[in-house]
Amino acid sequence: MTIELRRRRESLWLEYGLMLAIFAGIVHTGWFLYEYGYLPQPWFYEPSGTFMDWYSLAYSANMHGAYDTERSIYPPLSFVIMKIFGQASCYRNAIGEPSRDCDYWGIYALTFGLGLNVVLTFLAFRKHDRTTYIPRAFATALGFPMLHAYERGNLILFCYTCLLLAYGPLLKSARLRWFFGGMMFNFKVYMVGAVVAPLLRRRWLQVEATILWTILVYIVTWAILGEGSPAEVVRNVLDYSATFGASKVLDIWFPGSLVPLLGLLKGENFPINTILDSNVAEAALLGLTTFGRSAQLLIVLAALCSWLRPEVVPLRRMVYFSIALPLSVSEAGGYTEIFLLLFIFMEPWRGIGRKVSIILAYTVCLPWEVVLSKLPPMVRWSWLVNADVIVEYGVGLSSFLRPIIMLVISMCLSVVTIRDVWLDIRNDEHKRRRRFRNDAKLVPWMDPTIQRMKSR
Repeated sequence: MTIELRRRRESLWLEYGLMLAIFAGIVHTGWFLYEYGYLPQPWFYEPSGTFMDWYSLAYSANMHGAYDTERSIYPPLSFVIMKIFGQASCYRNAIGEPSRDCDYWGIYALTFGLGLNVVLTFLAFRKHDRTTYIPRAFATALGFPMLHAYERGNLILFCYTCLLLAYGPLLKSARLRWFFGGMMFNFKVYMVGAVVAPLLRRRWLQVEATILWTILVYIVTWAILGEGSPAEVVRNVLDYSATFGASKVLDIWFPGSLVPLLGLLKGENFPINTILDSNVAEAALLGLTTFGRSAQLLIVLAALCSWLRPEVVPLRRMVYFSIALPLSVSEAGGYTEIFLLLFIFMEPWRGIGRKVSIILAYTVCLPWEVVLSKLPPMVRWSWLVNADVIVEYGVGLSSFLRPIIMLVISMCLSVVTIRDVWLDIRNDEHKRRRRFRNDAKLVPWMDPTIQRMKSR
């Protein structure tokens, strides 16, 4: 047995061990729910709020008022889906939680979306790499971010399906990929980066066709819903971006970026000085801001390097960068990590940067929490058991670590990309590729022949 094969088997044992840790966390969650009647940390802190991301918007989908009353930032497609998988009679005299007890079609739709994602994820990873597909597909499809999206009832489940079909290895038809790319953008507007990512590989047709499908899907769903003009959507997005901030400590319960934590440290809507010393808060704010900006700068540099040498960087990593950047500068929820995990786990087990990224991605999928300080017990009504329960929560370590871990992963993959492109330029590898064999050297002073002449 060669050393490389032995190391690969050891890495597989590590990945399967991390998969079992995720499975153990799911089992622990089920046991905790059975024993205490609510989901433990890091699940959502309100036991009565299960599936409420769906039902808080379903009223507007069935009774109108999504853009003028609710000021929604979602394109009409989301409300059309809710309208199709919903019973309008349940919303005439009920809003929010009461409508959830009447309209079960939404729960059926969400369950179907989760099951479809599990099947498609396993098929995609199996086609990509049969050696590692079981632990990586399990972590992606049944890890905490995906299950948390299902528990919240978020339409991100359907957006993930479209992303996987548009940029995953399952579909061969380019036209179908374009269609699902347009559907993806209509579910979540911050996925615009994924739409334009193929430009880094000079794939103009793919981008143009995806944008065309985006427009067509938007027009059709706008006509079906009867509201949600481009002006309304843009207005609501701008208003949301201008007013977003962390108003309470619970806003950092399960963040996808450092934005809520930075808002708290700035004391914009919460008196942080009542908890932390002002010097500590300022130091933490400076350190986290510098760290976040550094990660974003590396992502931009990696994207530029990908544009310089598109043959060196796989398209999946370009799509990853295009999603990671907007998610790092805004807050869209911790469940958005499923978009990034899909591409992280498609990286090969090679090199330090990729290995670190894969291991950290597994830790993000763990449904466990380390409680640093407990809060006083509270009485809450739990929808899952239909009874009042005594809940105990506290300050969770993952609330601070998860966004930092995702930024570290982005930095690792950015450094890997920059290094690969640098080596390609330095070794003049483009001469071996037929399409670029006659191109001039990008960095002439690095030509070995010229360097030897100068040394003489």
